[in-house]
Amino acid sequence: MNYRDIYEGWKQDPEAFWMEAAQAISWVKAPVRALNDDNAPLYEWFTEAEVNTCYNAVDRHVEAGHGDRCAIIHDSPITGTKARISYAELQARVASLAGALRAKGVEKGDRVIIYMPMVPEALEAMLACARLGAIHSVVFGGFAANELAVRIDDCQPKAIIAASCGLEPNRVVKYKPLLDKAMELAAFKPEFCVILQRKQEVAEMIEGRDVDWHDFQDAVSPAECVAVKGDHPVYILYTSGTTGAPKGVIRPTAGHLVALNWTMKNVYDINPGEVFWAASDVGWVVGHSYICYAPLIQGSTTIVFEGKPVGTPDAGTFWRVIAEHKVKSFFTAPTAIRAVKREDPKGELVGDYDLSNFKILFLAGERADPDTIEWAQNILGKPVIDHWWQTETGYSIAANPMGIEHLPVKTGSPSVAMPGYDVQILDDAGHPLPAGELGAIAIKLPLPPGTLPTLWNAKDRFQKSYLSSFPGFYETGDAGMIDQDGYLYIMARTDDIINVAGHRLSTGGMEEVLAAHPDVAECAVIGVSDQLKGQMPVGFLCLTNGVTRDPGAIRAEVVKLVREKIGPVAAFKLAVVVDRLPKTRSGKILRGTMVSIADGKPYKMPATIDDPVILDEIKTALQTIGYANR
Repeated sequence: MNYRDIYEGWKQDPEAFWMEAAQAISWVKAPVRALNDDNAPLYEWFTEAEVNTCYNAVDRHVEAGHGDRCAIIHDSPITGTKARISYAELQARVASLAGALRAKGVEKGDRVIIYMPMVPEALEAMLACARLGAIHSVVFGGFAANELAVRIDDCQPKAIIAASCGLEPNRVVKYKPLLDKAMELAAFKPEFCVILQRKQEVAEMIEGRDVDWHDFQDAVSPAECVAVKGDHPVYILYTSGTTGAPKGVIRPTAGHLVALNWTMKNVYDINPGEVFWAASDVGWVVGHSYICYAPLIQGSTTIVFEGKPVGTPDAGTFWRVIAEHKVKSFFTAPTAIRAVKREDPKGELVGDYDLSNFKILFLAGERADPDTIEWAQNILGKPVIDHWWQTETGYSIAANPMGIEHLPVKTGSPSVAMPGYDVQILDDAGHPLPAGELGAIAIKLPLPPGTLPTLWNAKDRFQKSYLSSFPGFYETGDAGMIDQDGYLYIMARTDDIINVAGHRLSTGGMEEVLAAHPDVAECAVIGVSDQLKGQMPVGFLCLTNGVTRDPGAIRAEVVKLVREKIGPVAAFKLAVVVDRLPKTRSGKILRGTMVSIADGKPYKMPATIDDPVILDEIKTALQTIGYANR
C-alpha cells in the first residue's frame, strides 16, 4: 500500500487502524478498544489493556530467541571506549537494577528521577523503572541545581539515579555537587540516591542517603516485569520554557508502545536487527523515543553516543560512527549538520568512510533550512528527510514515511501528516485557511496514541496551554502553511511571526534566504520593536570557517537577497555577524531571549542554555546597530 491509502484508511477508521498496530505488542491483557473518549476533550487510548514496557523492549526478544542480538552499542569518542550489549545481557542488567530498586522500596507508581550522561546505564535505569511500573523522569545531565530542585518538588521522586559526572570535550562536568545542591534546595526529599561512579570523577557519598550503583545490587533478587494499565505513565518529561514552571509531559504506556513500534518501520525504514542511531541525549524527547524505547521495542540496535558532531575529534565523527557500526538510518538535528558543514564545508571527511550500509539521514528538532538539506544530500548522496514533532507528541506529526513510500522531497517541508494526525492551518478565530496561507498549525482532536493525555498534576494547565485557543483542536504553538499537495511547511513558532507595518511575515522564510548565501553557515532572524512599523527584522549571521571577506559586504548581500526573494515588504535592512548563536543544549536557537535583549526587556536566563556568555556577545552585537540599550 502507498502512503495515501494508509492515511485515508486511518482517517476512515482510526479505531481499526490502531487496533491493528497494537497486534505487534505483547500484552498481558490485550486491548478491547483503542480510543477512550469518556472524558473528551481529554482522550486516552488502550486504557483497559495491561502491559509492561520493559518486557516489550527487552524480555520478549530474549524469549523469542534473539538474546544474542546486539541491543545497545556505546560509542564514546571522549573516553575512547566502545562496547556492545546483547539483549540477554541487557535483560540481566535491567532485572538486577530493578531488583535493587525494589529492595529499597521502589514500587509501581513511584517516581524516580534519572540524572545521567550518555552511557548505557542511563537506558538501563529507564528500563528498570519501567520494569517495576515506576514512573521515571529523566533530567538532562548537568542541568542547573535549581532546575533539578524544581523537578524534584514537582514529581516528588522516591529516588534519584545519577552519575558522578558527565564528559564534555576537554572538561568534566561534576554532577554530584549539582545533585547535592538540588537536594538542599528542594522542599521534597527523596529517600535515597543511586550513584554510578565514573573513573573520571569519583564523587563523595553521603552516608545513609547515597548508595553505589554496583554495591547496592549485590545479593538482590532480579525483578520480574510488573503489568500496568494502558494509561499508566511510563515517564514524565519536563519541557522547560523560558518563563514559568516547567510542564511535565506524561507518556502513557500502551499508546507509547504501539505508536513508537509503528514508526520504526514505517517512518525510519528500520527492521528488527538493523542499526538505528539518534544522535541526541536521553534528557530530551528524542533520546526517550529513539535512543531508548522505539529501537528496543522493535528489536533493532540502538547507539548511545557520548560525543559531539565536531571536536571529538573532528567533523567526521558522525560518518565514522555510521561506517563503523553499519548504521542504516541516522537521526540528528539540523544544527548538528550545520556545525559539521561549518567545519568541513566541502564535505571532504565523508570520503574517509565506507557509508554503503547507510541509507537515510533524518533531521528534526528545529526547522531544517533547504541549504542544509541540499548540502547534506550533495555530500552524502543519500536521501535527507526533514520531519516534525514535539516533546508533547513523542513522535512524528509530519514526515516522509520511508518504510511505506519515498515521497518526493520538497526542501523546506517536513512532508505530510502521519496517520493519527489531522493537521490544519487556522486563522486567529479558528477558521481553516486555504492552501498556501500562513496561520497557526493545529491538530484536530483526538491526538493519536502515545501523545500526551495531560500534564503531570496540571490538568487545568494542560487545557489552557493546548486546548483553549481552538476548541476541538490541539494547538501546536507553531505557525506555517499546507500547500496544494498536502505538504506542511513549519515557518516559525507562532511567537516568531512578526508584524511589519501590518504584514504578517515569517522569520523562518527570511532565515531560508540568509542560509542560502554561500558564506553563511548558520543564521537566525528575530523581530525587534519599532515605533514606526511595529516590528523590524534583524538577522544574525555565523560565517563558514575560512571566510575572509569583509563582513560588511556579506551583510549588504544578504539584505539584497531578502529584498529579491521576499520583497521590500520584509523591510529587512539590519544584519550582524556573530561567532555563534545562543542555543539550548538540544540545539534550539533562543530567539525569544534574543528579542528581549534587543528590546531592552528583562528576561529569565533559560535553564537549558548551552553557554550563558553568548548572550553578552549578542547584546554587544545588537548595540552596534542601535538595539539592546534603549
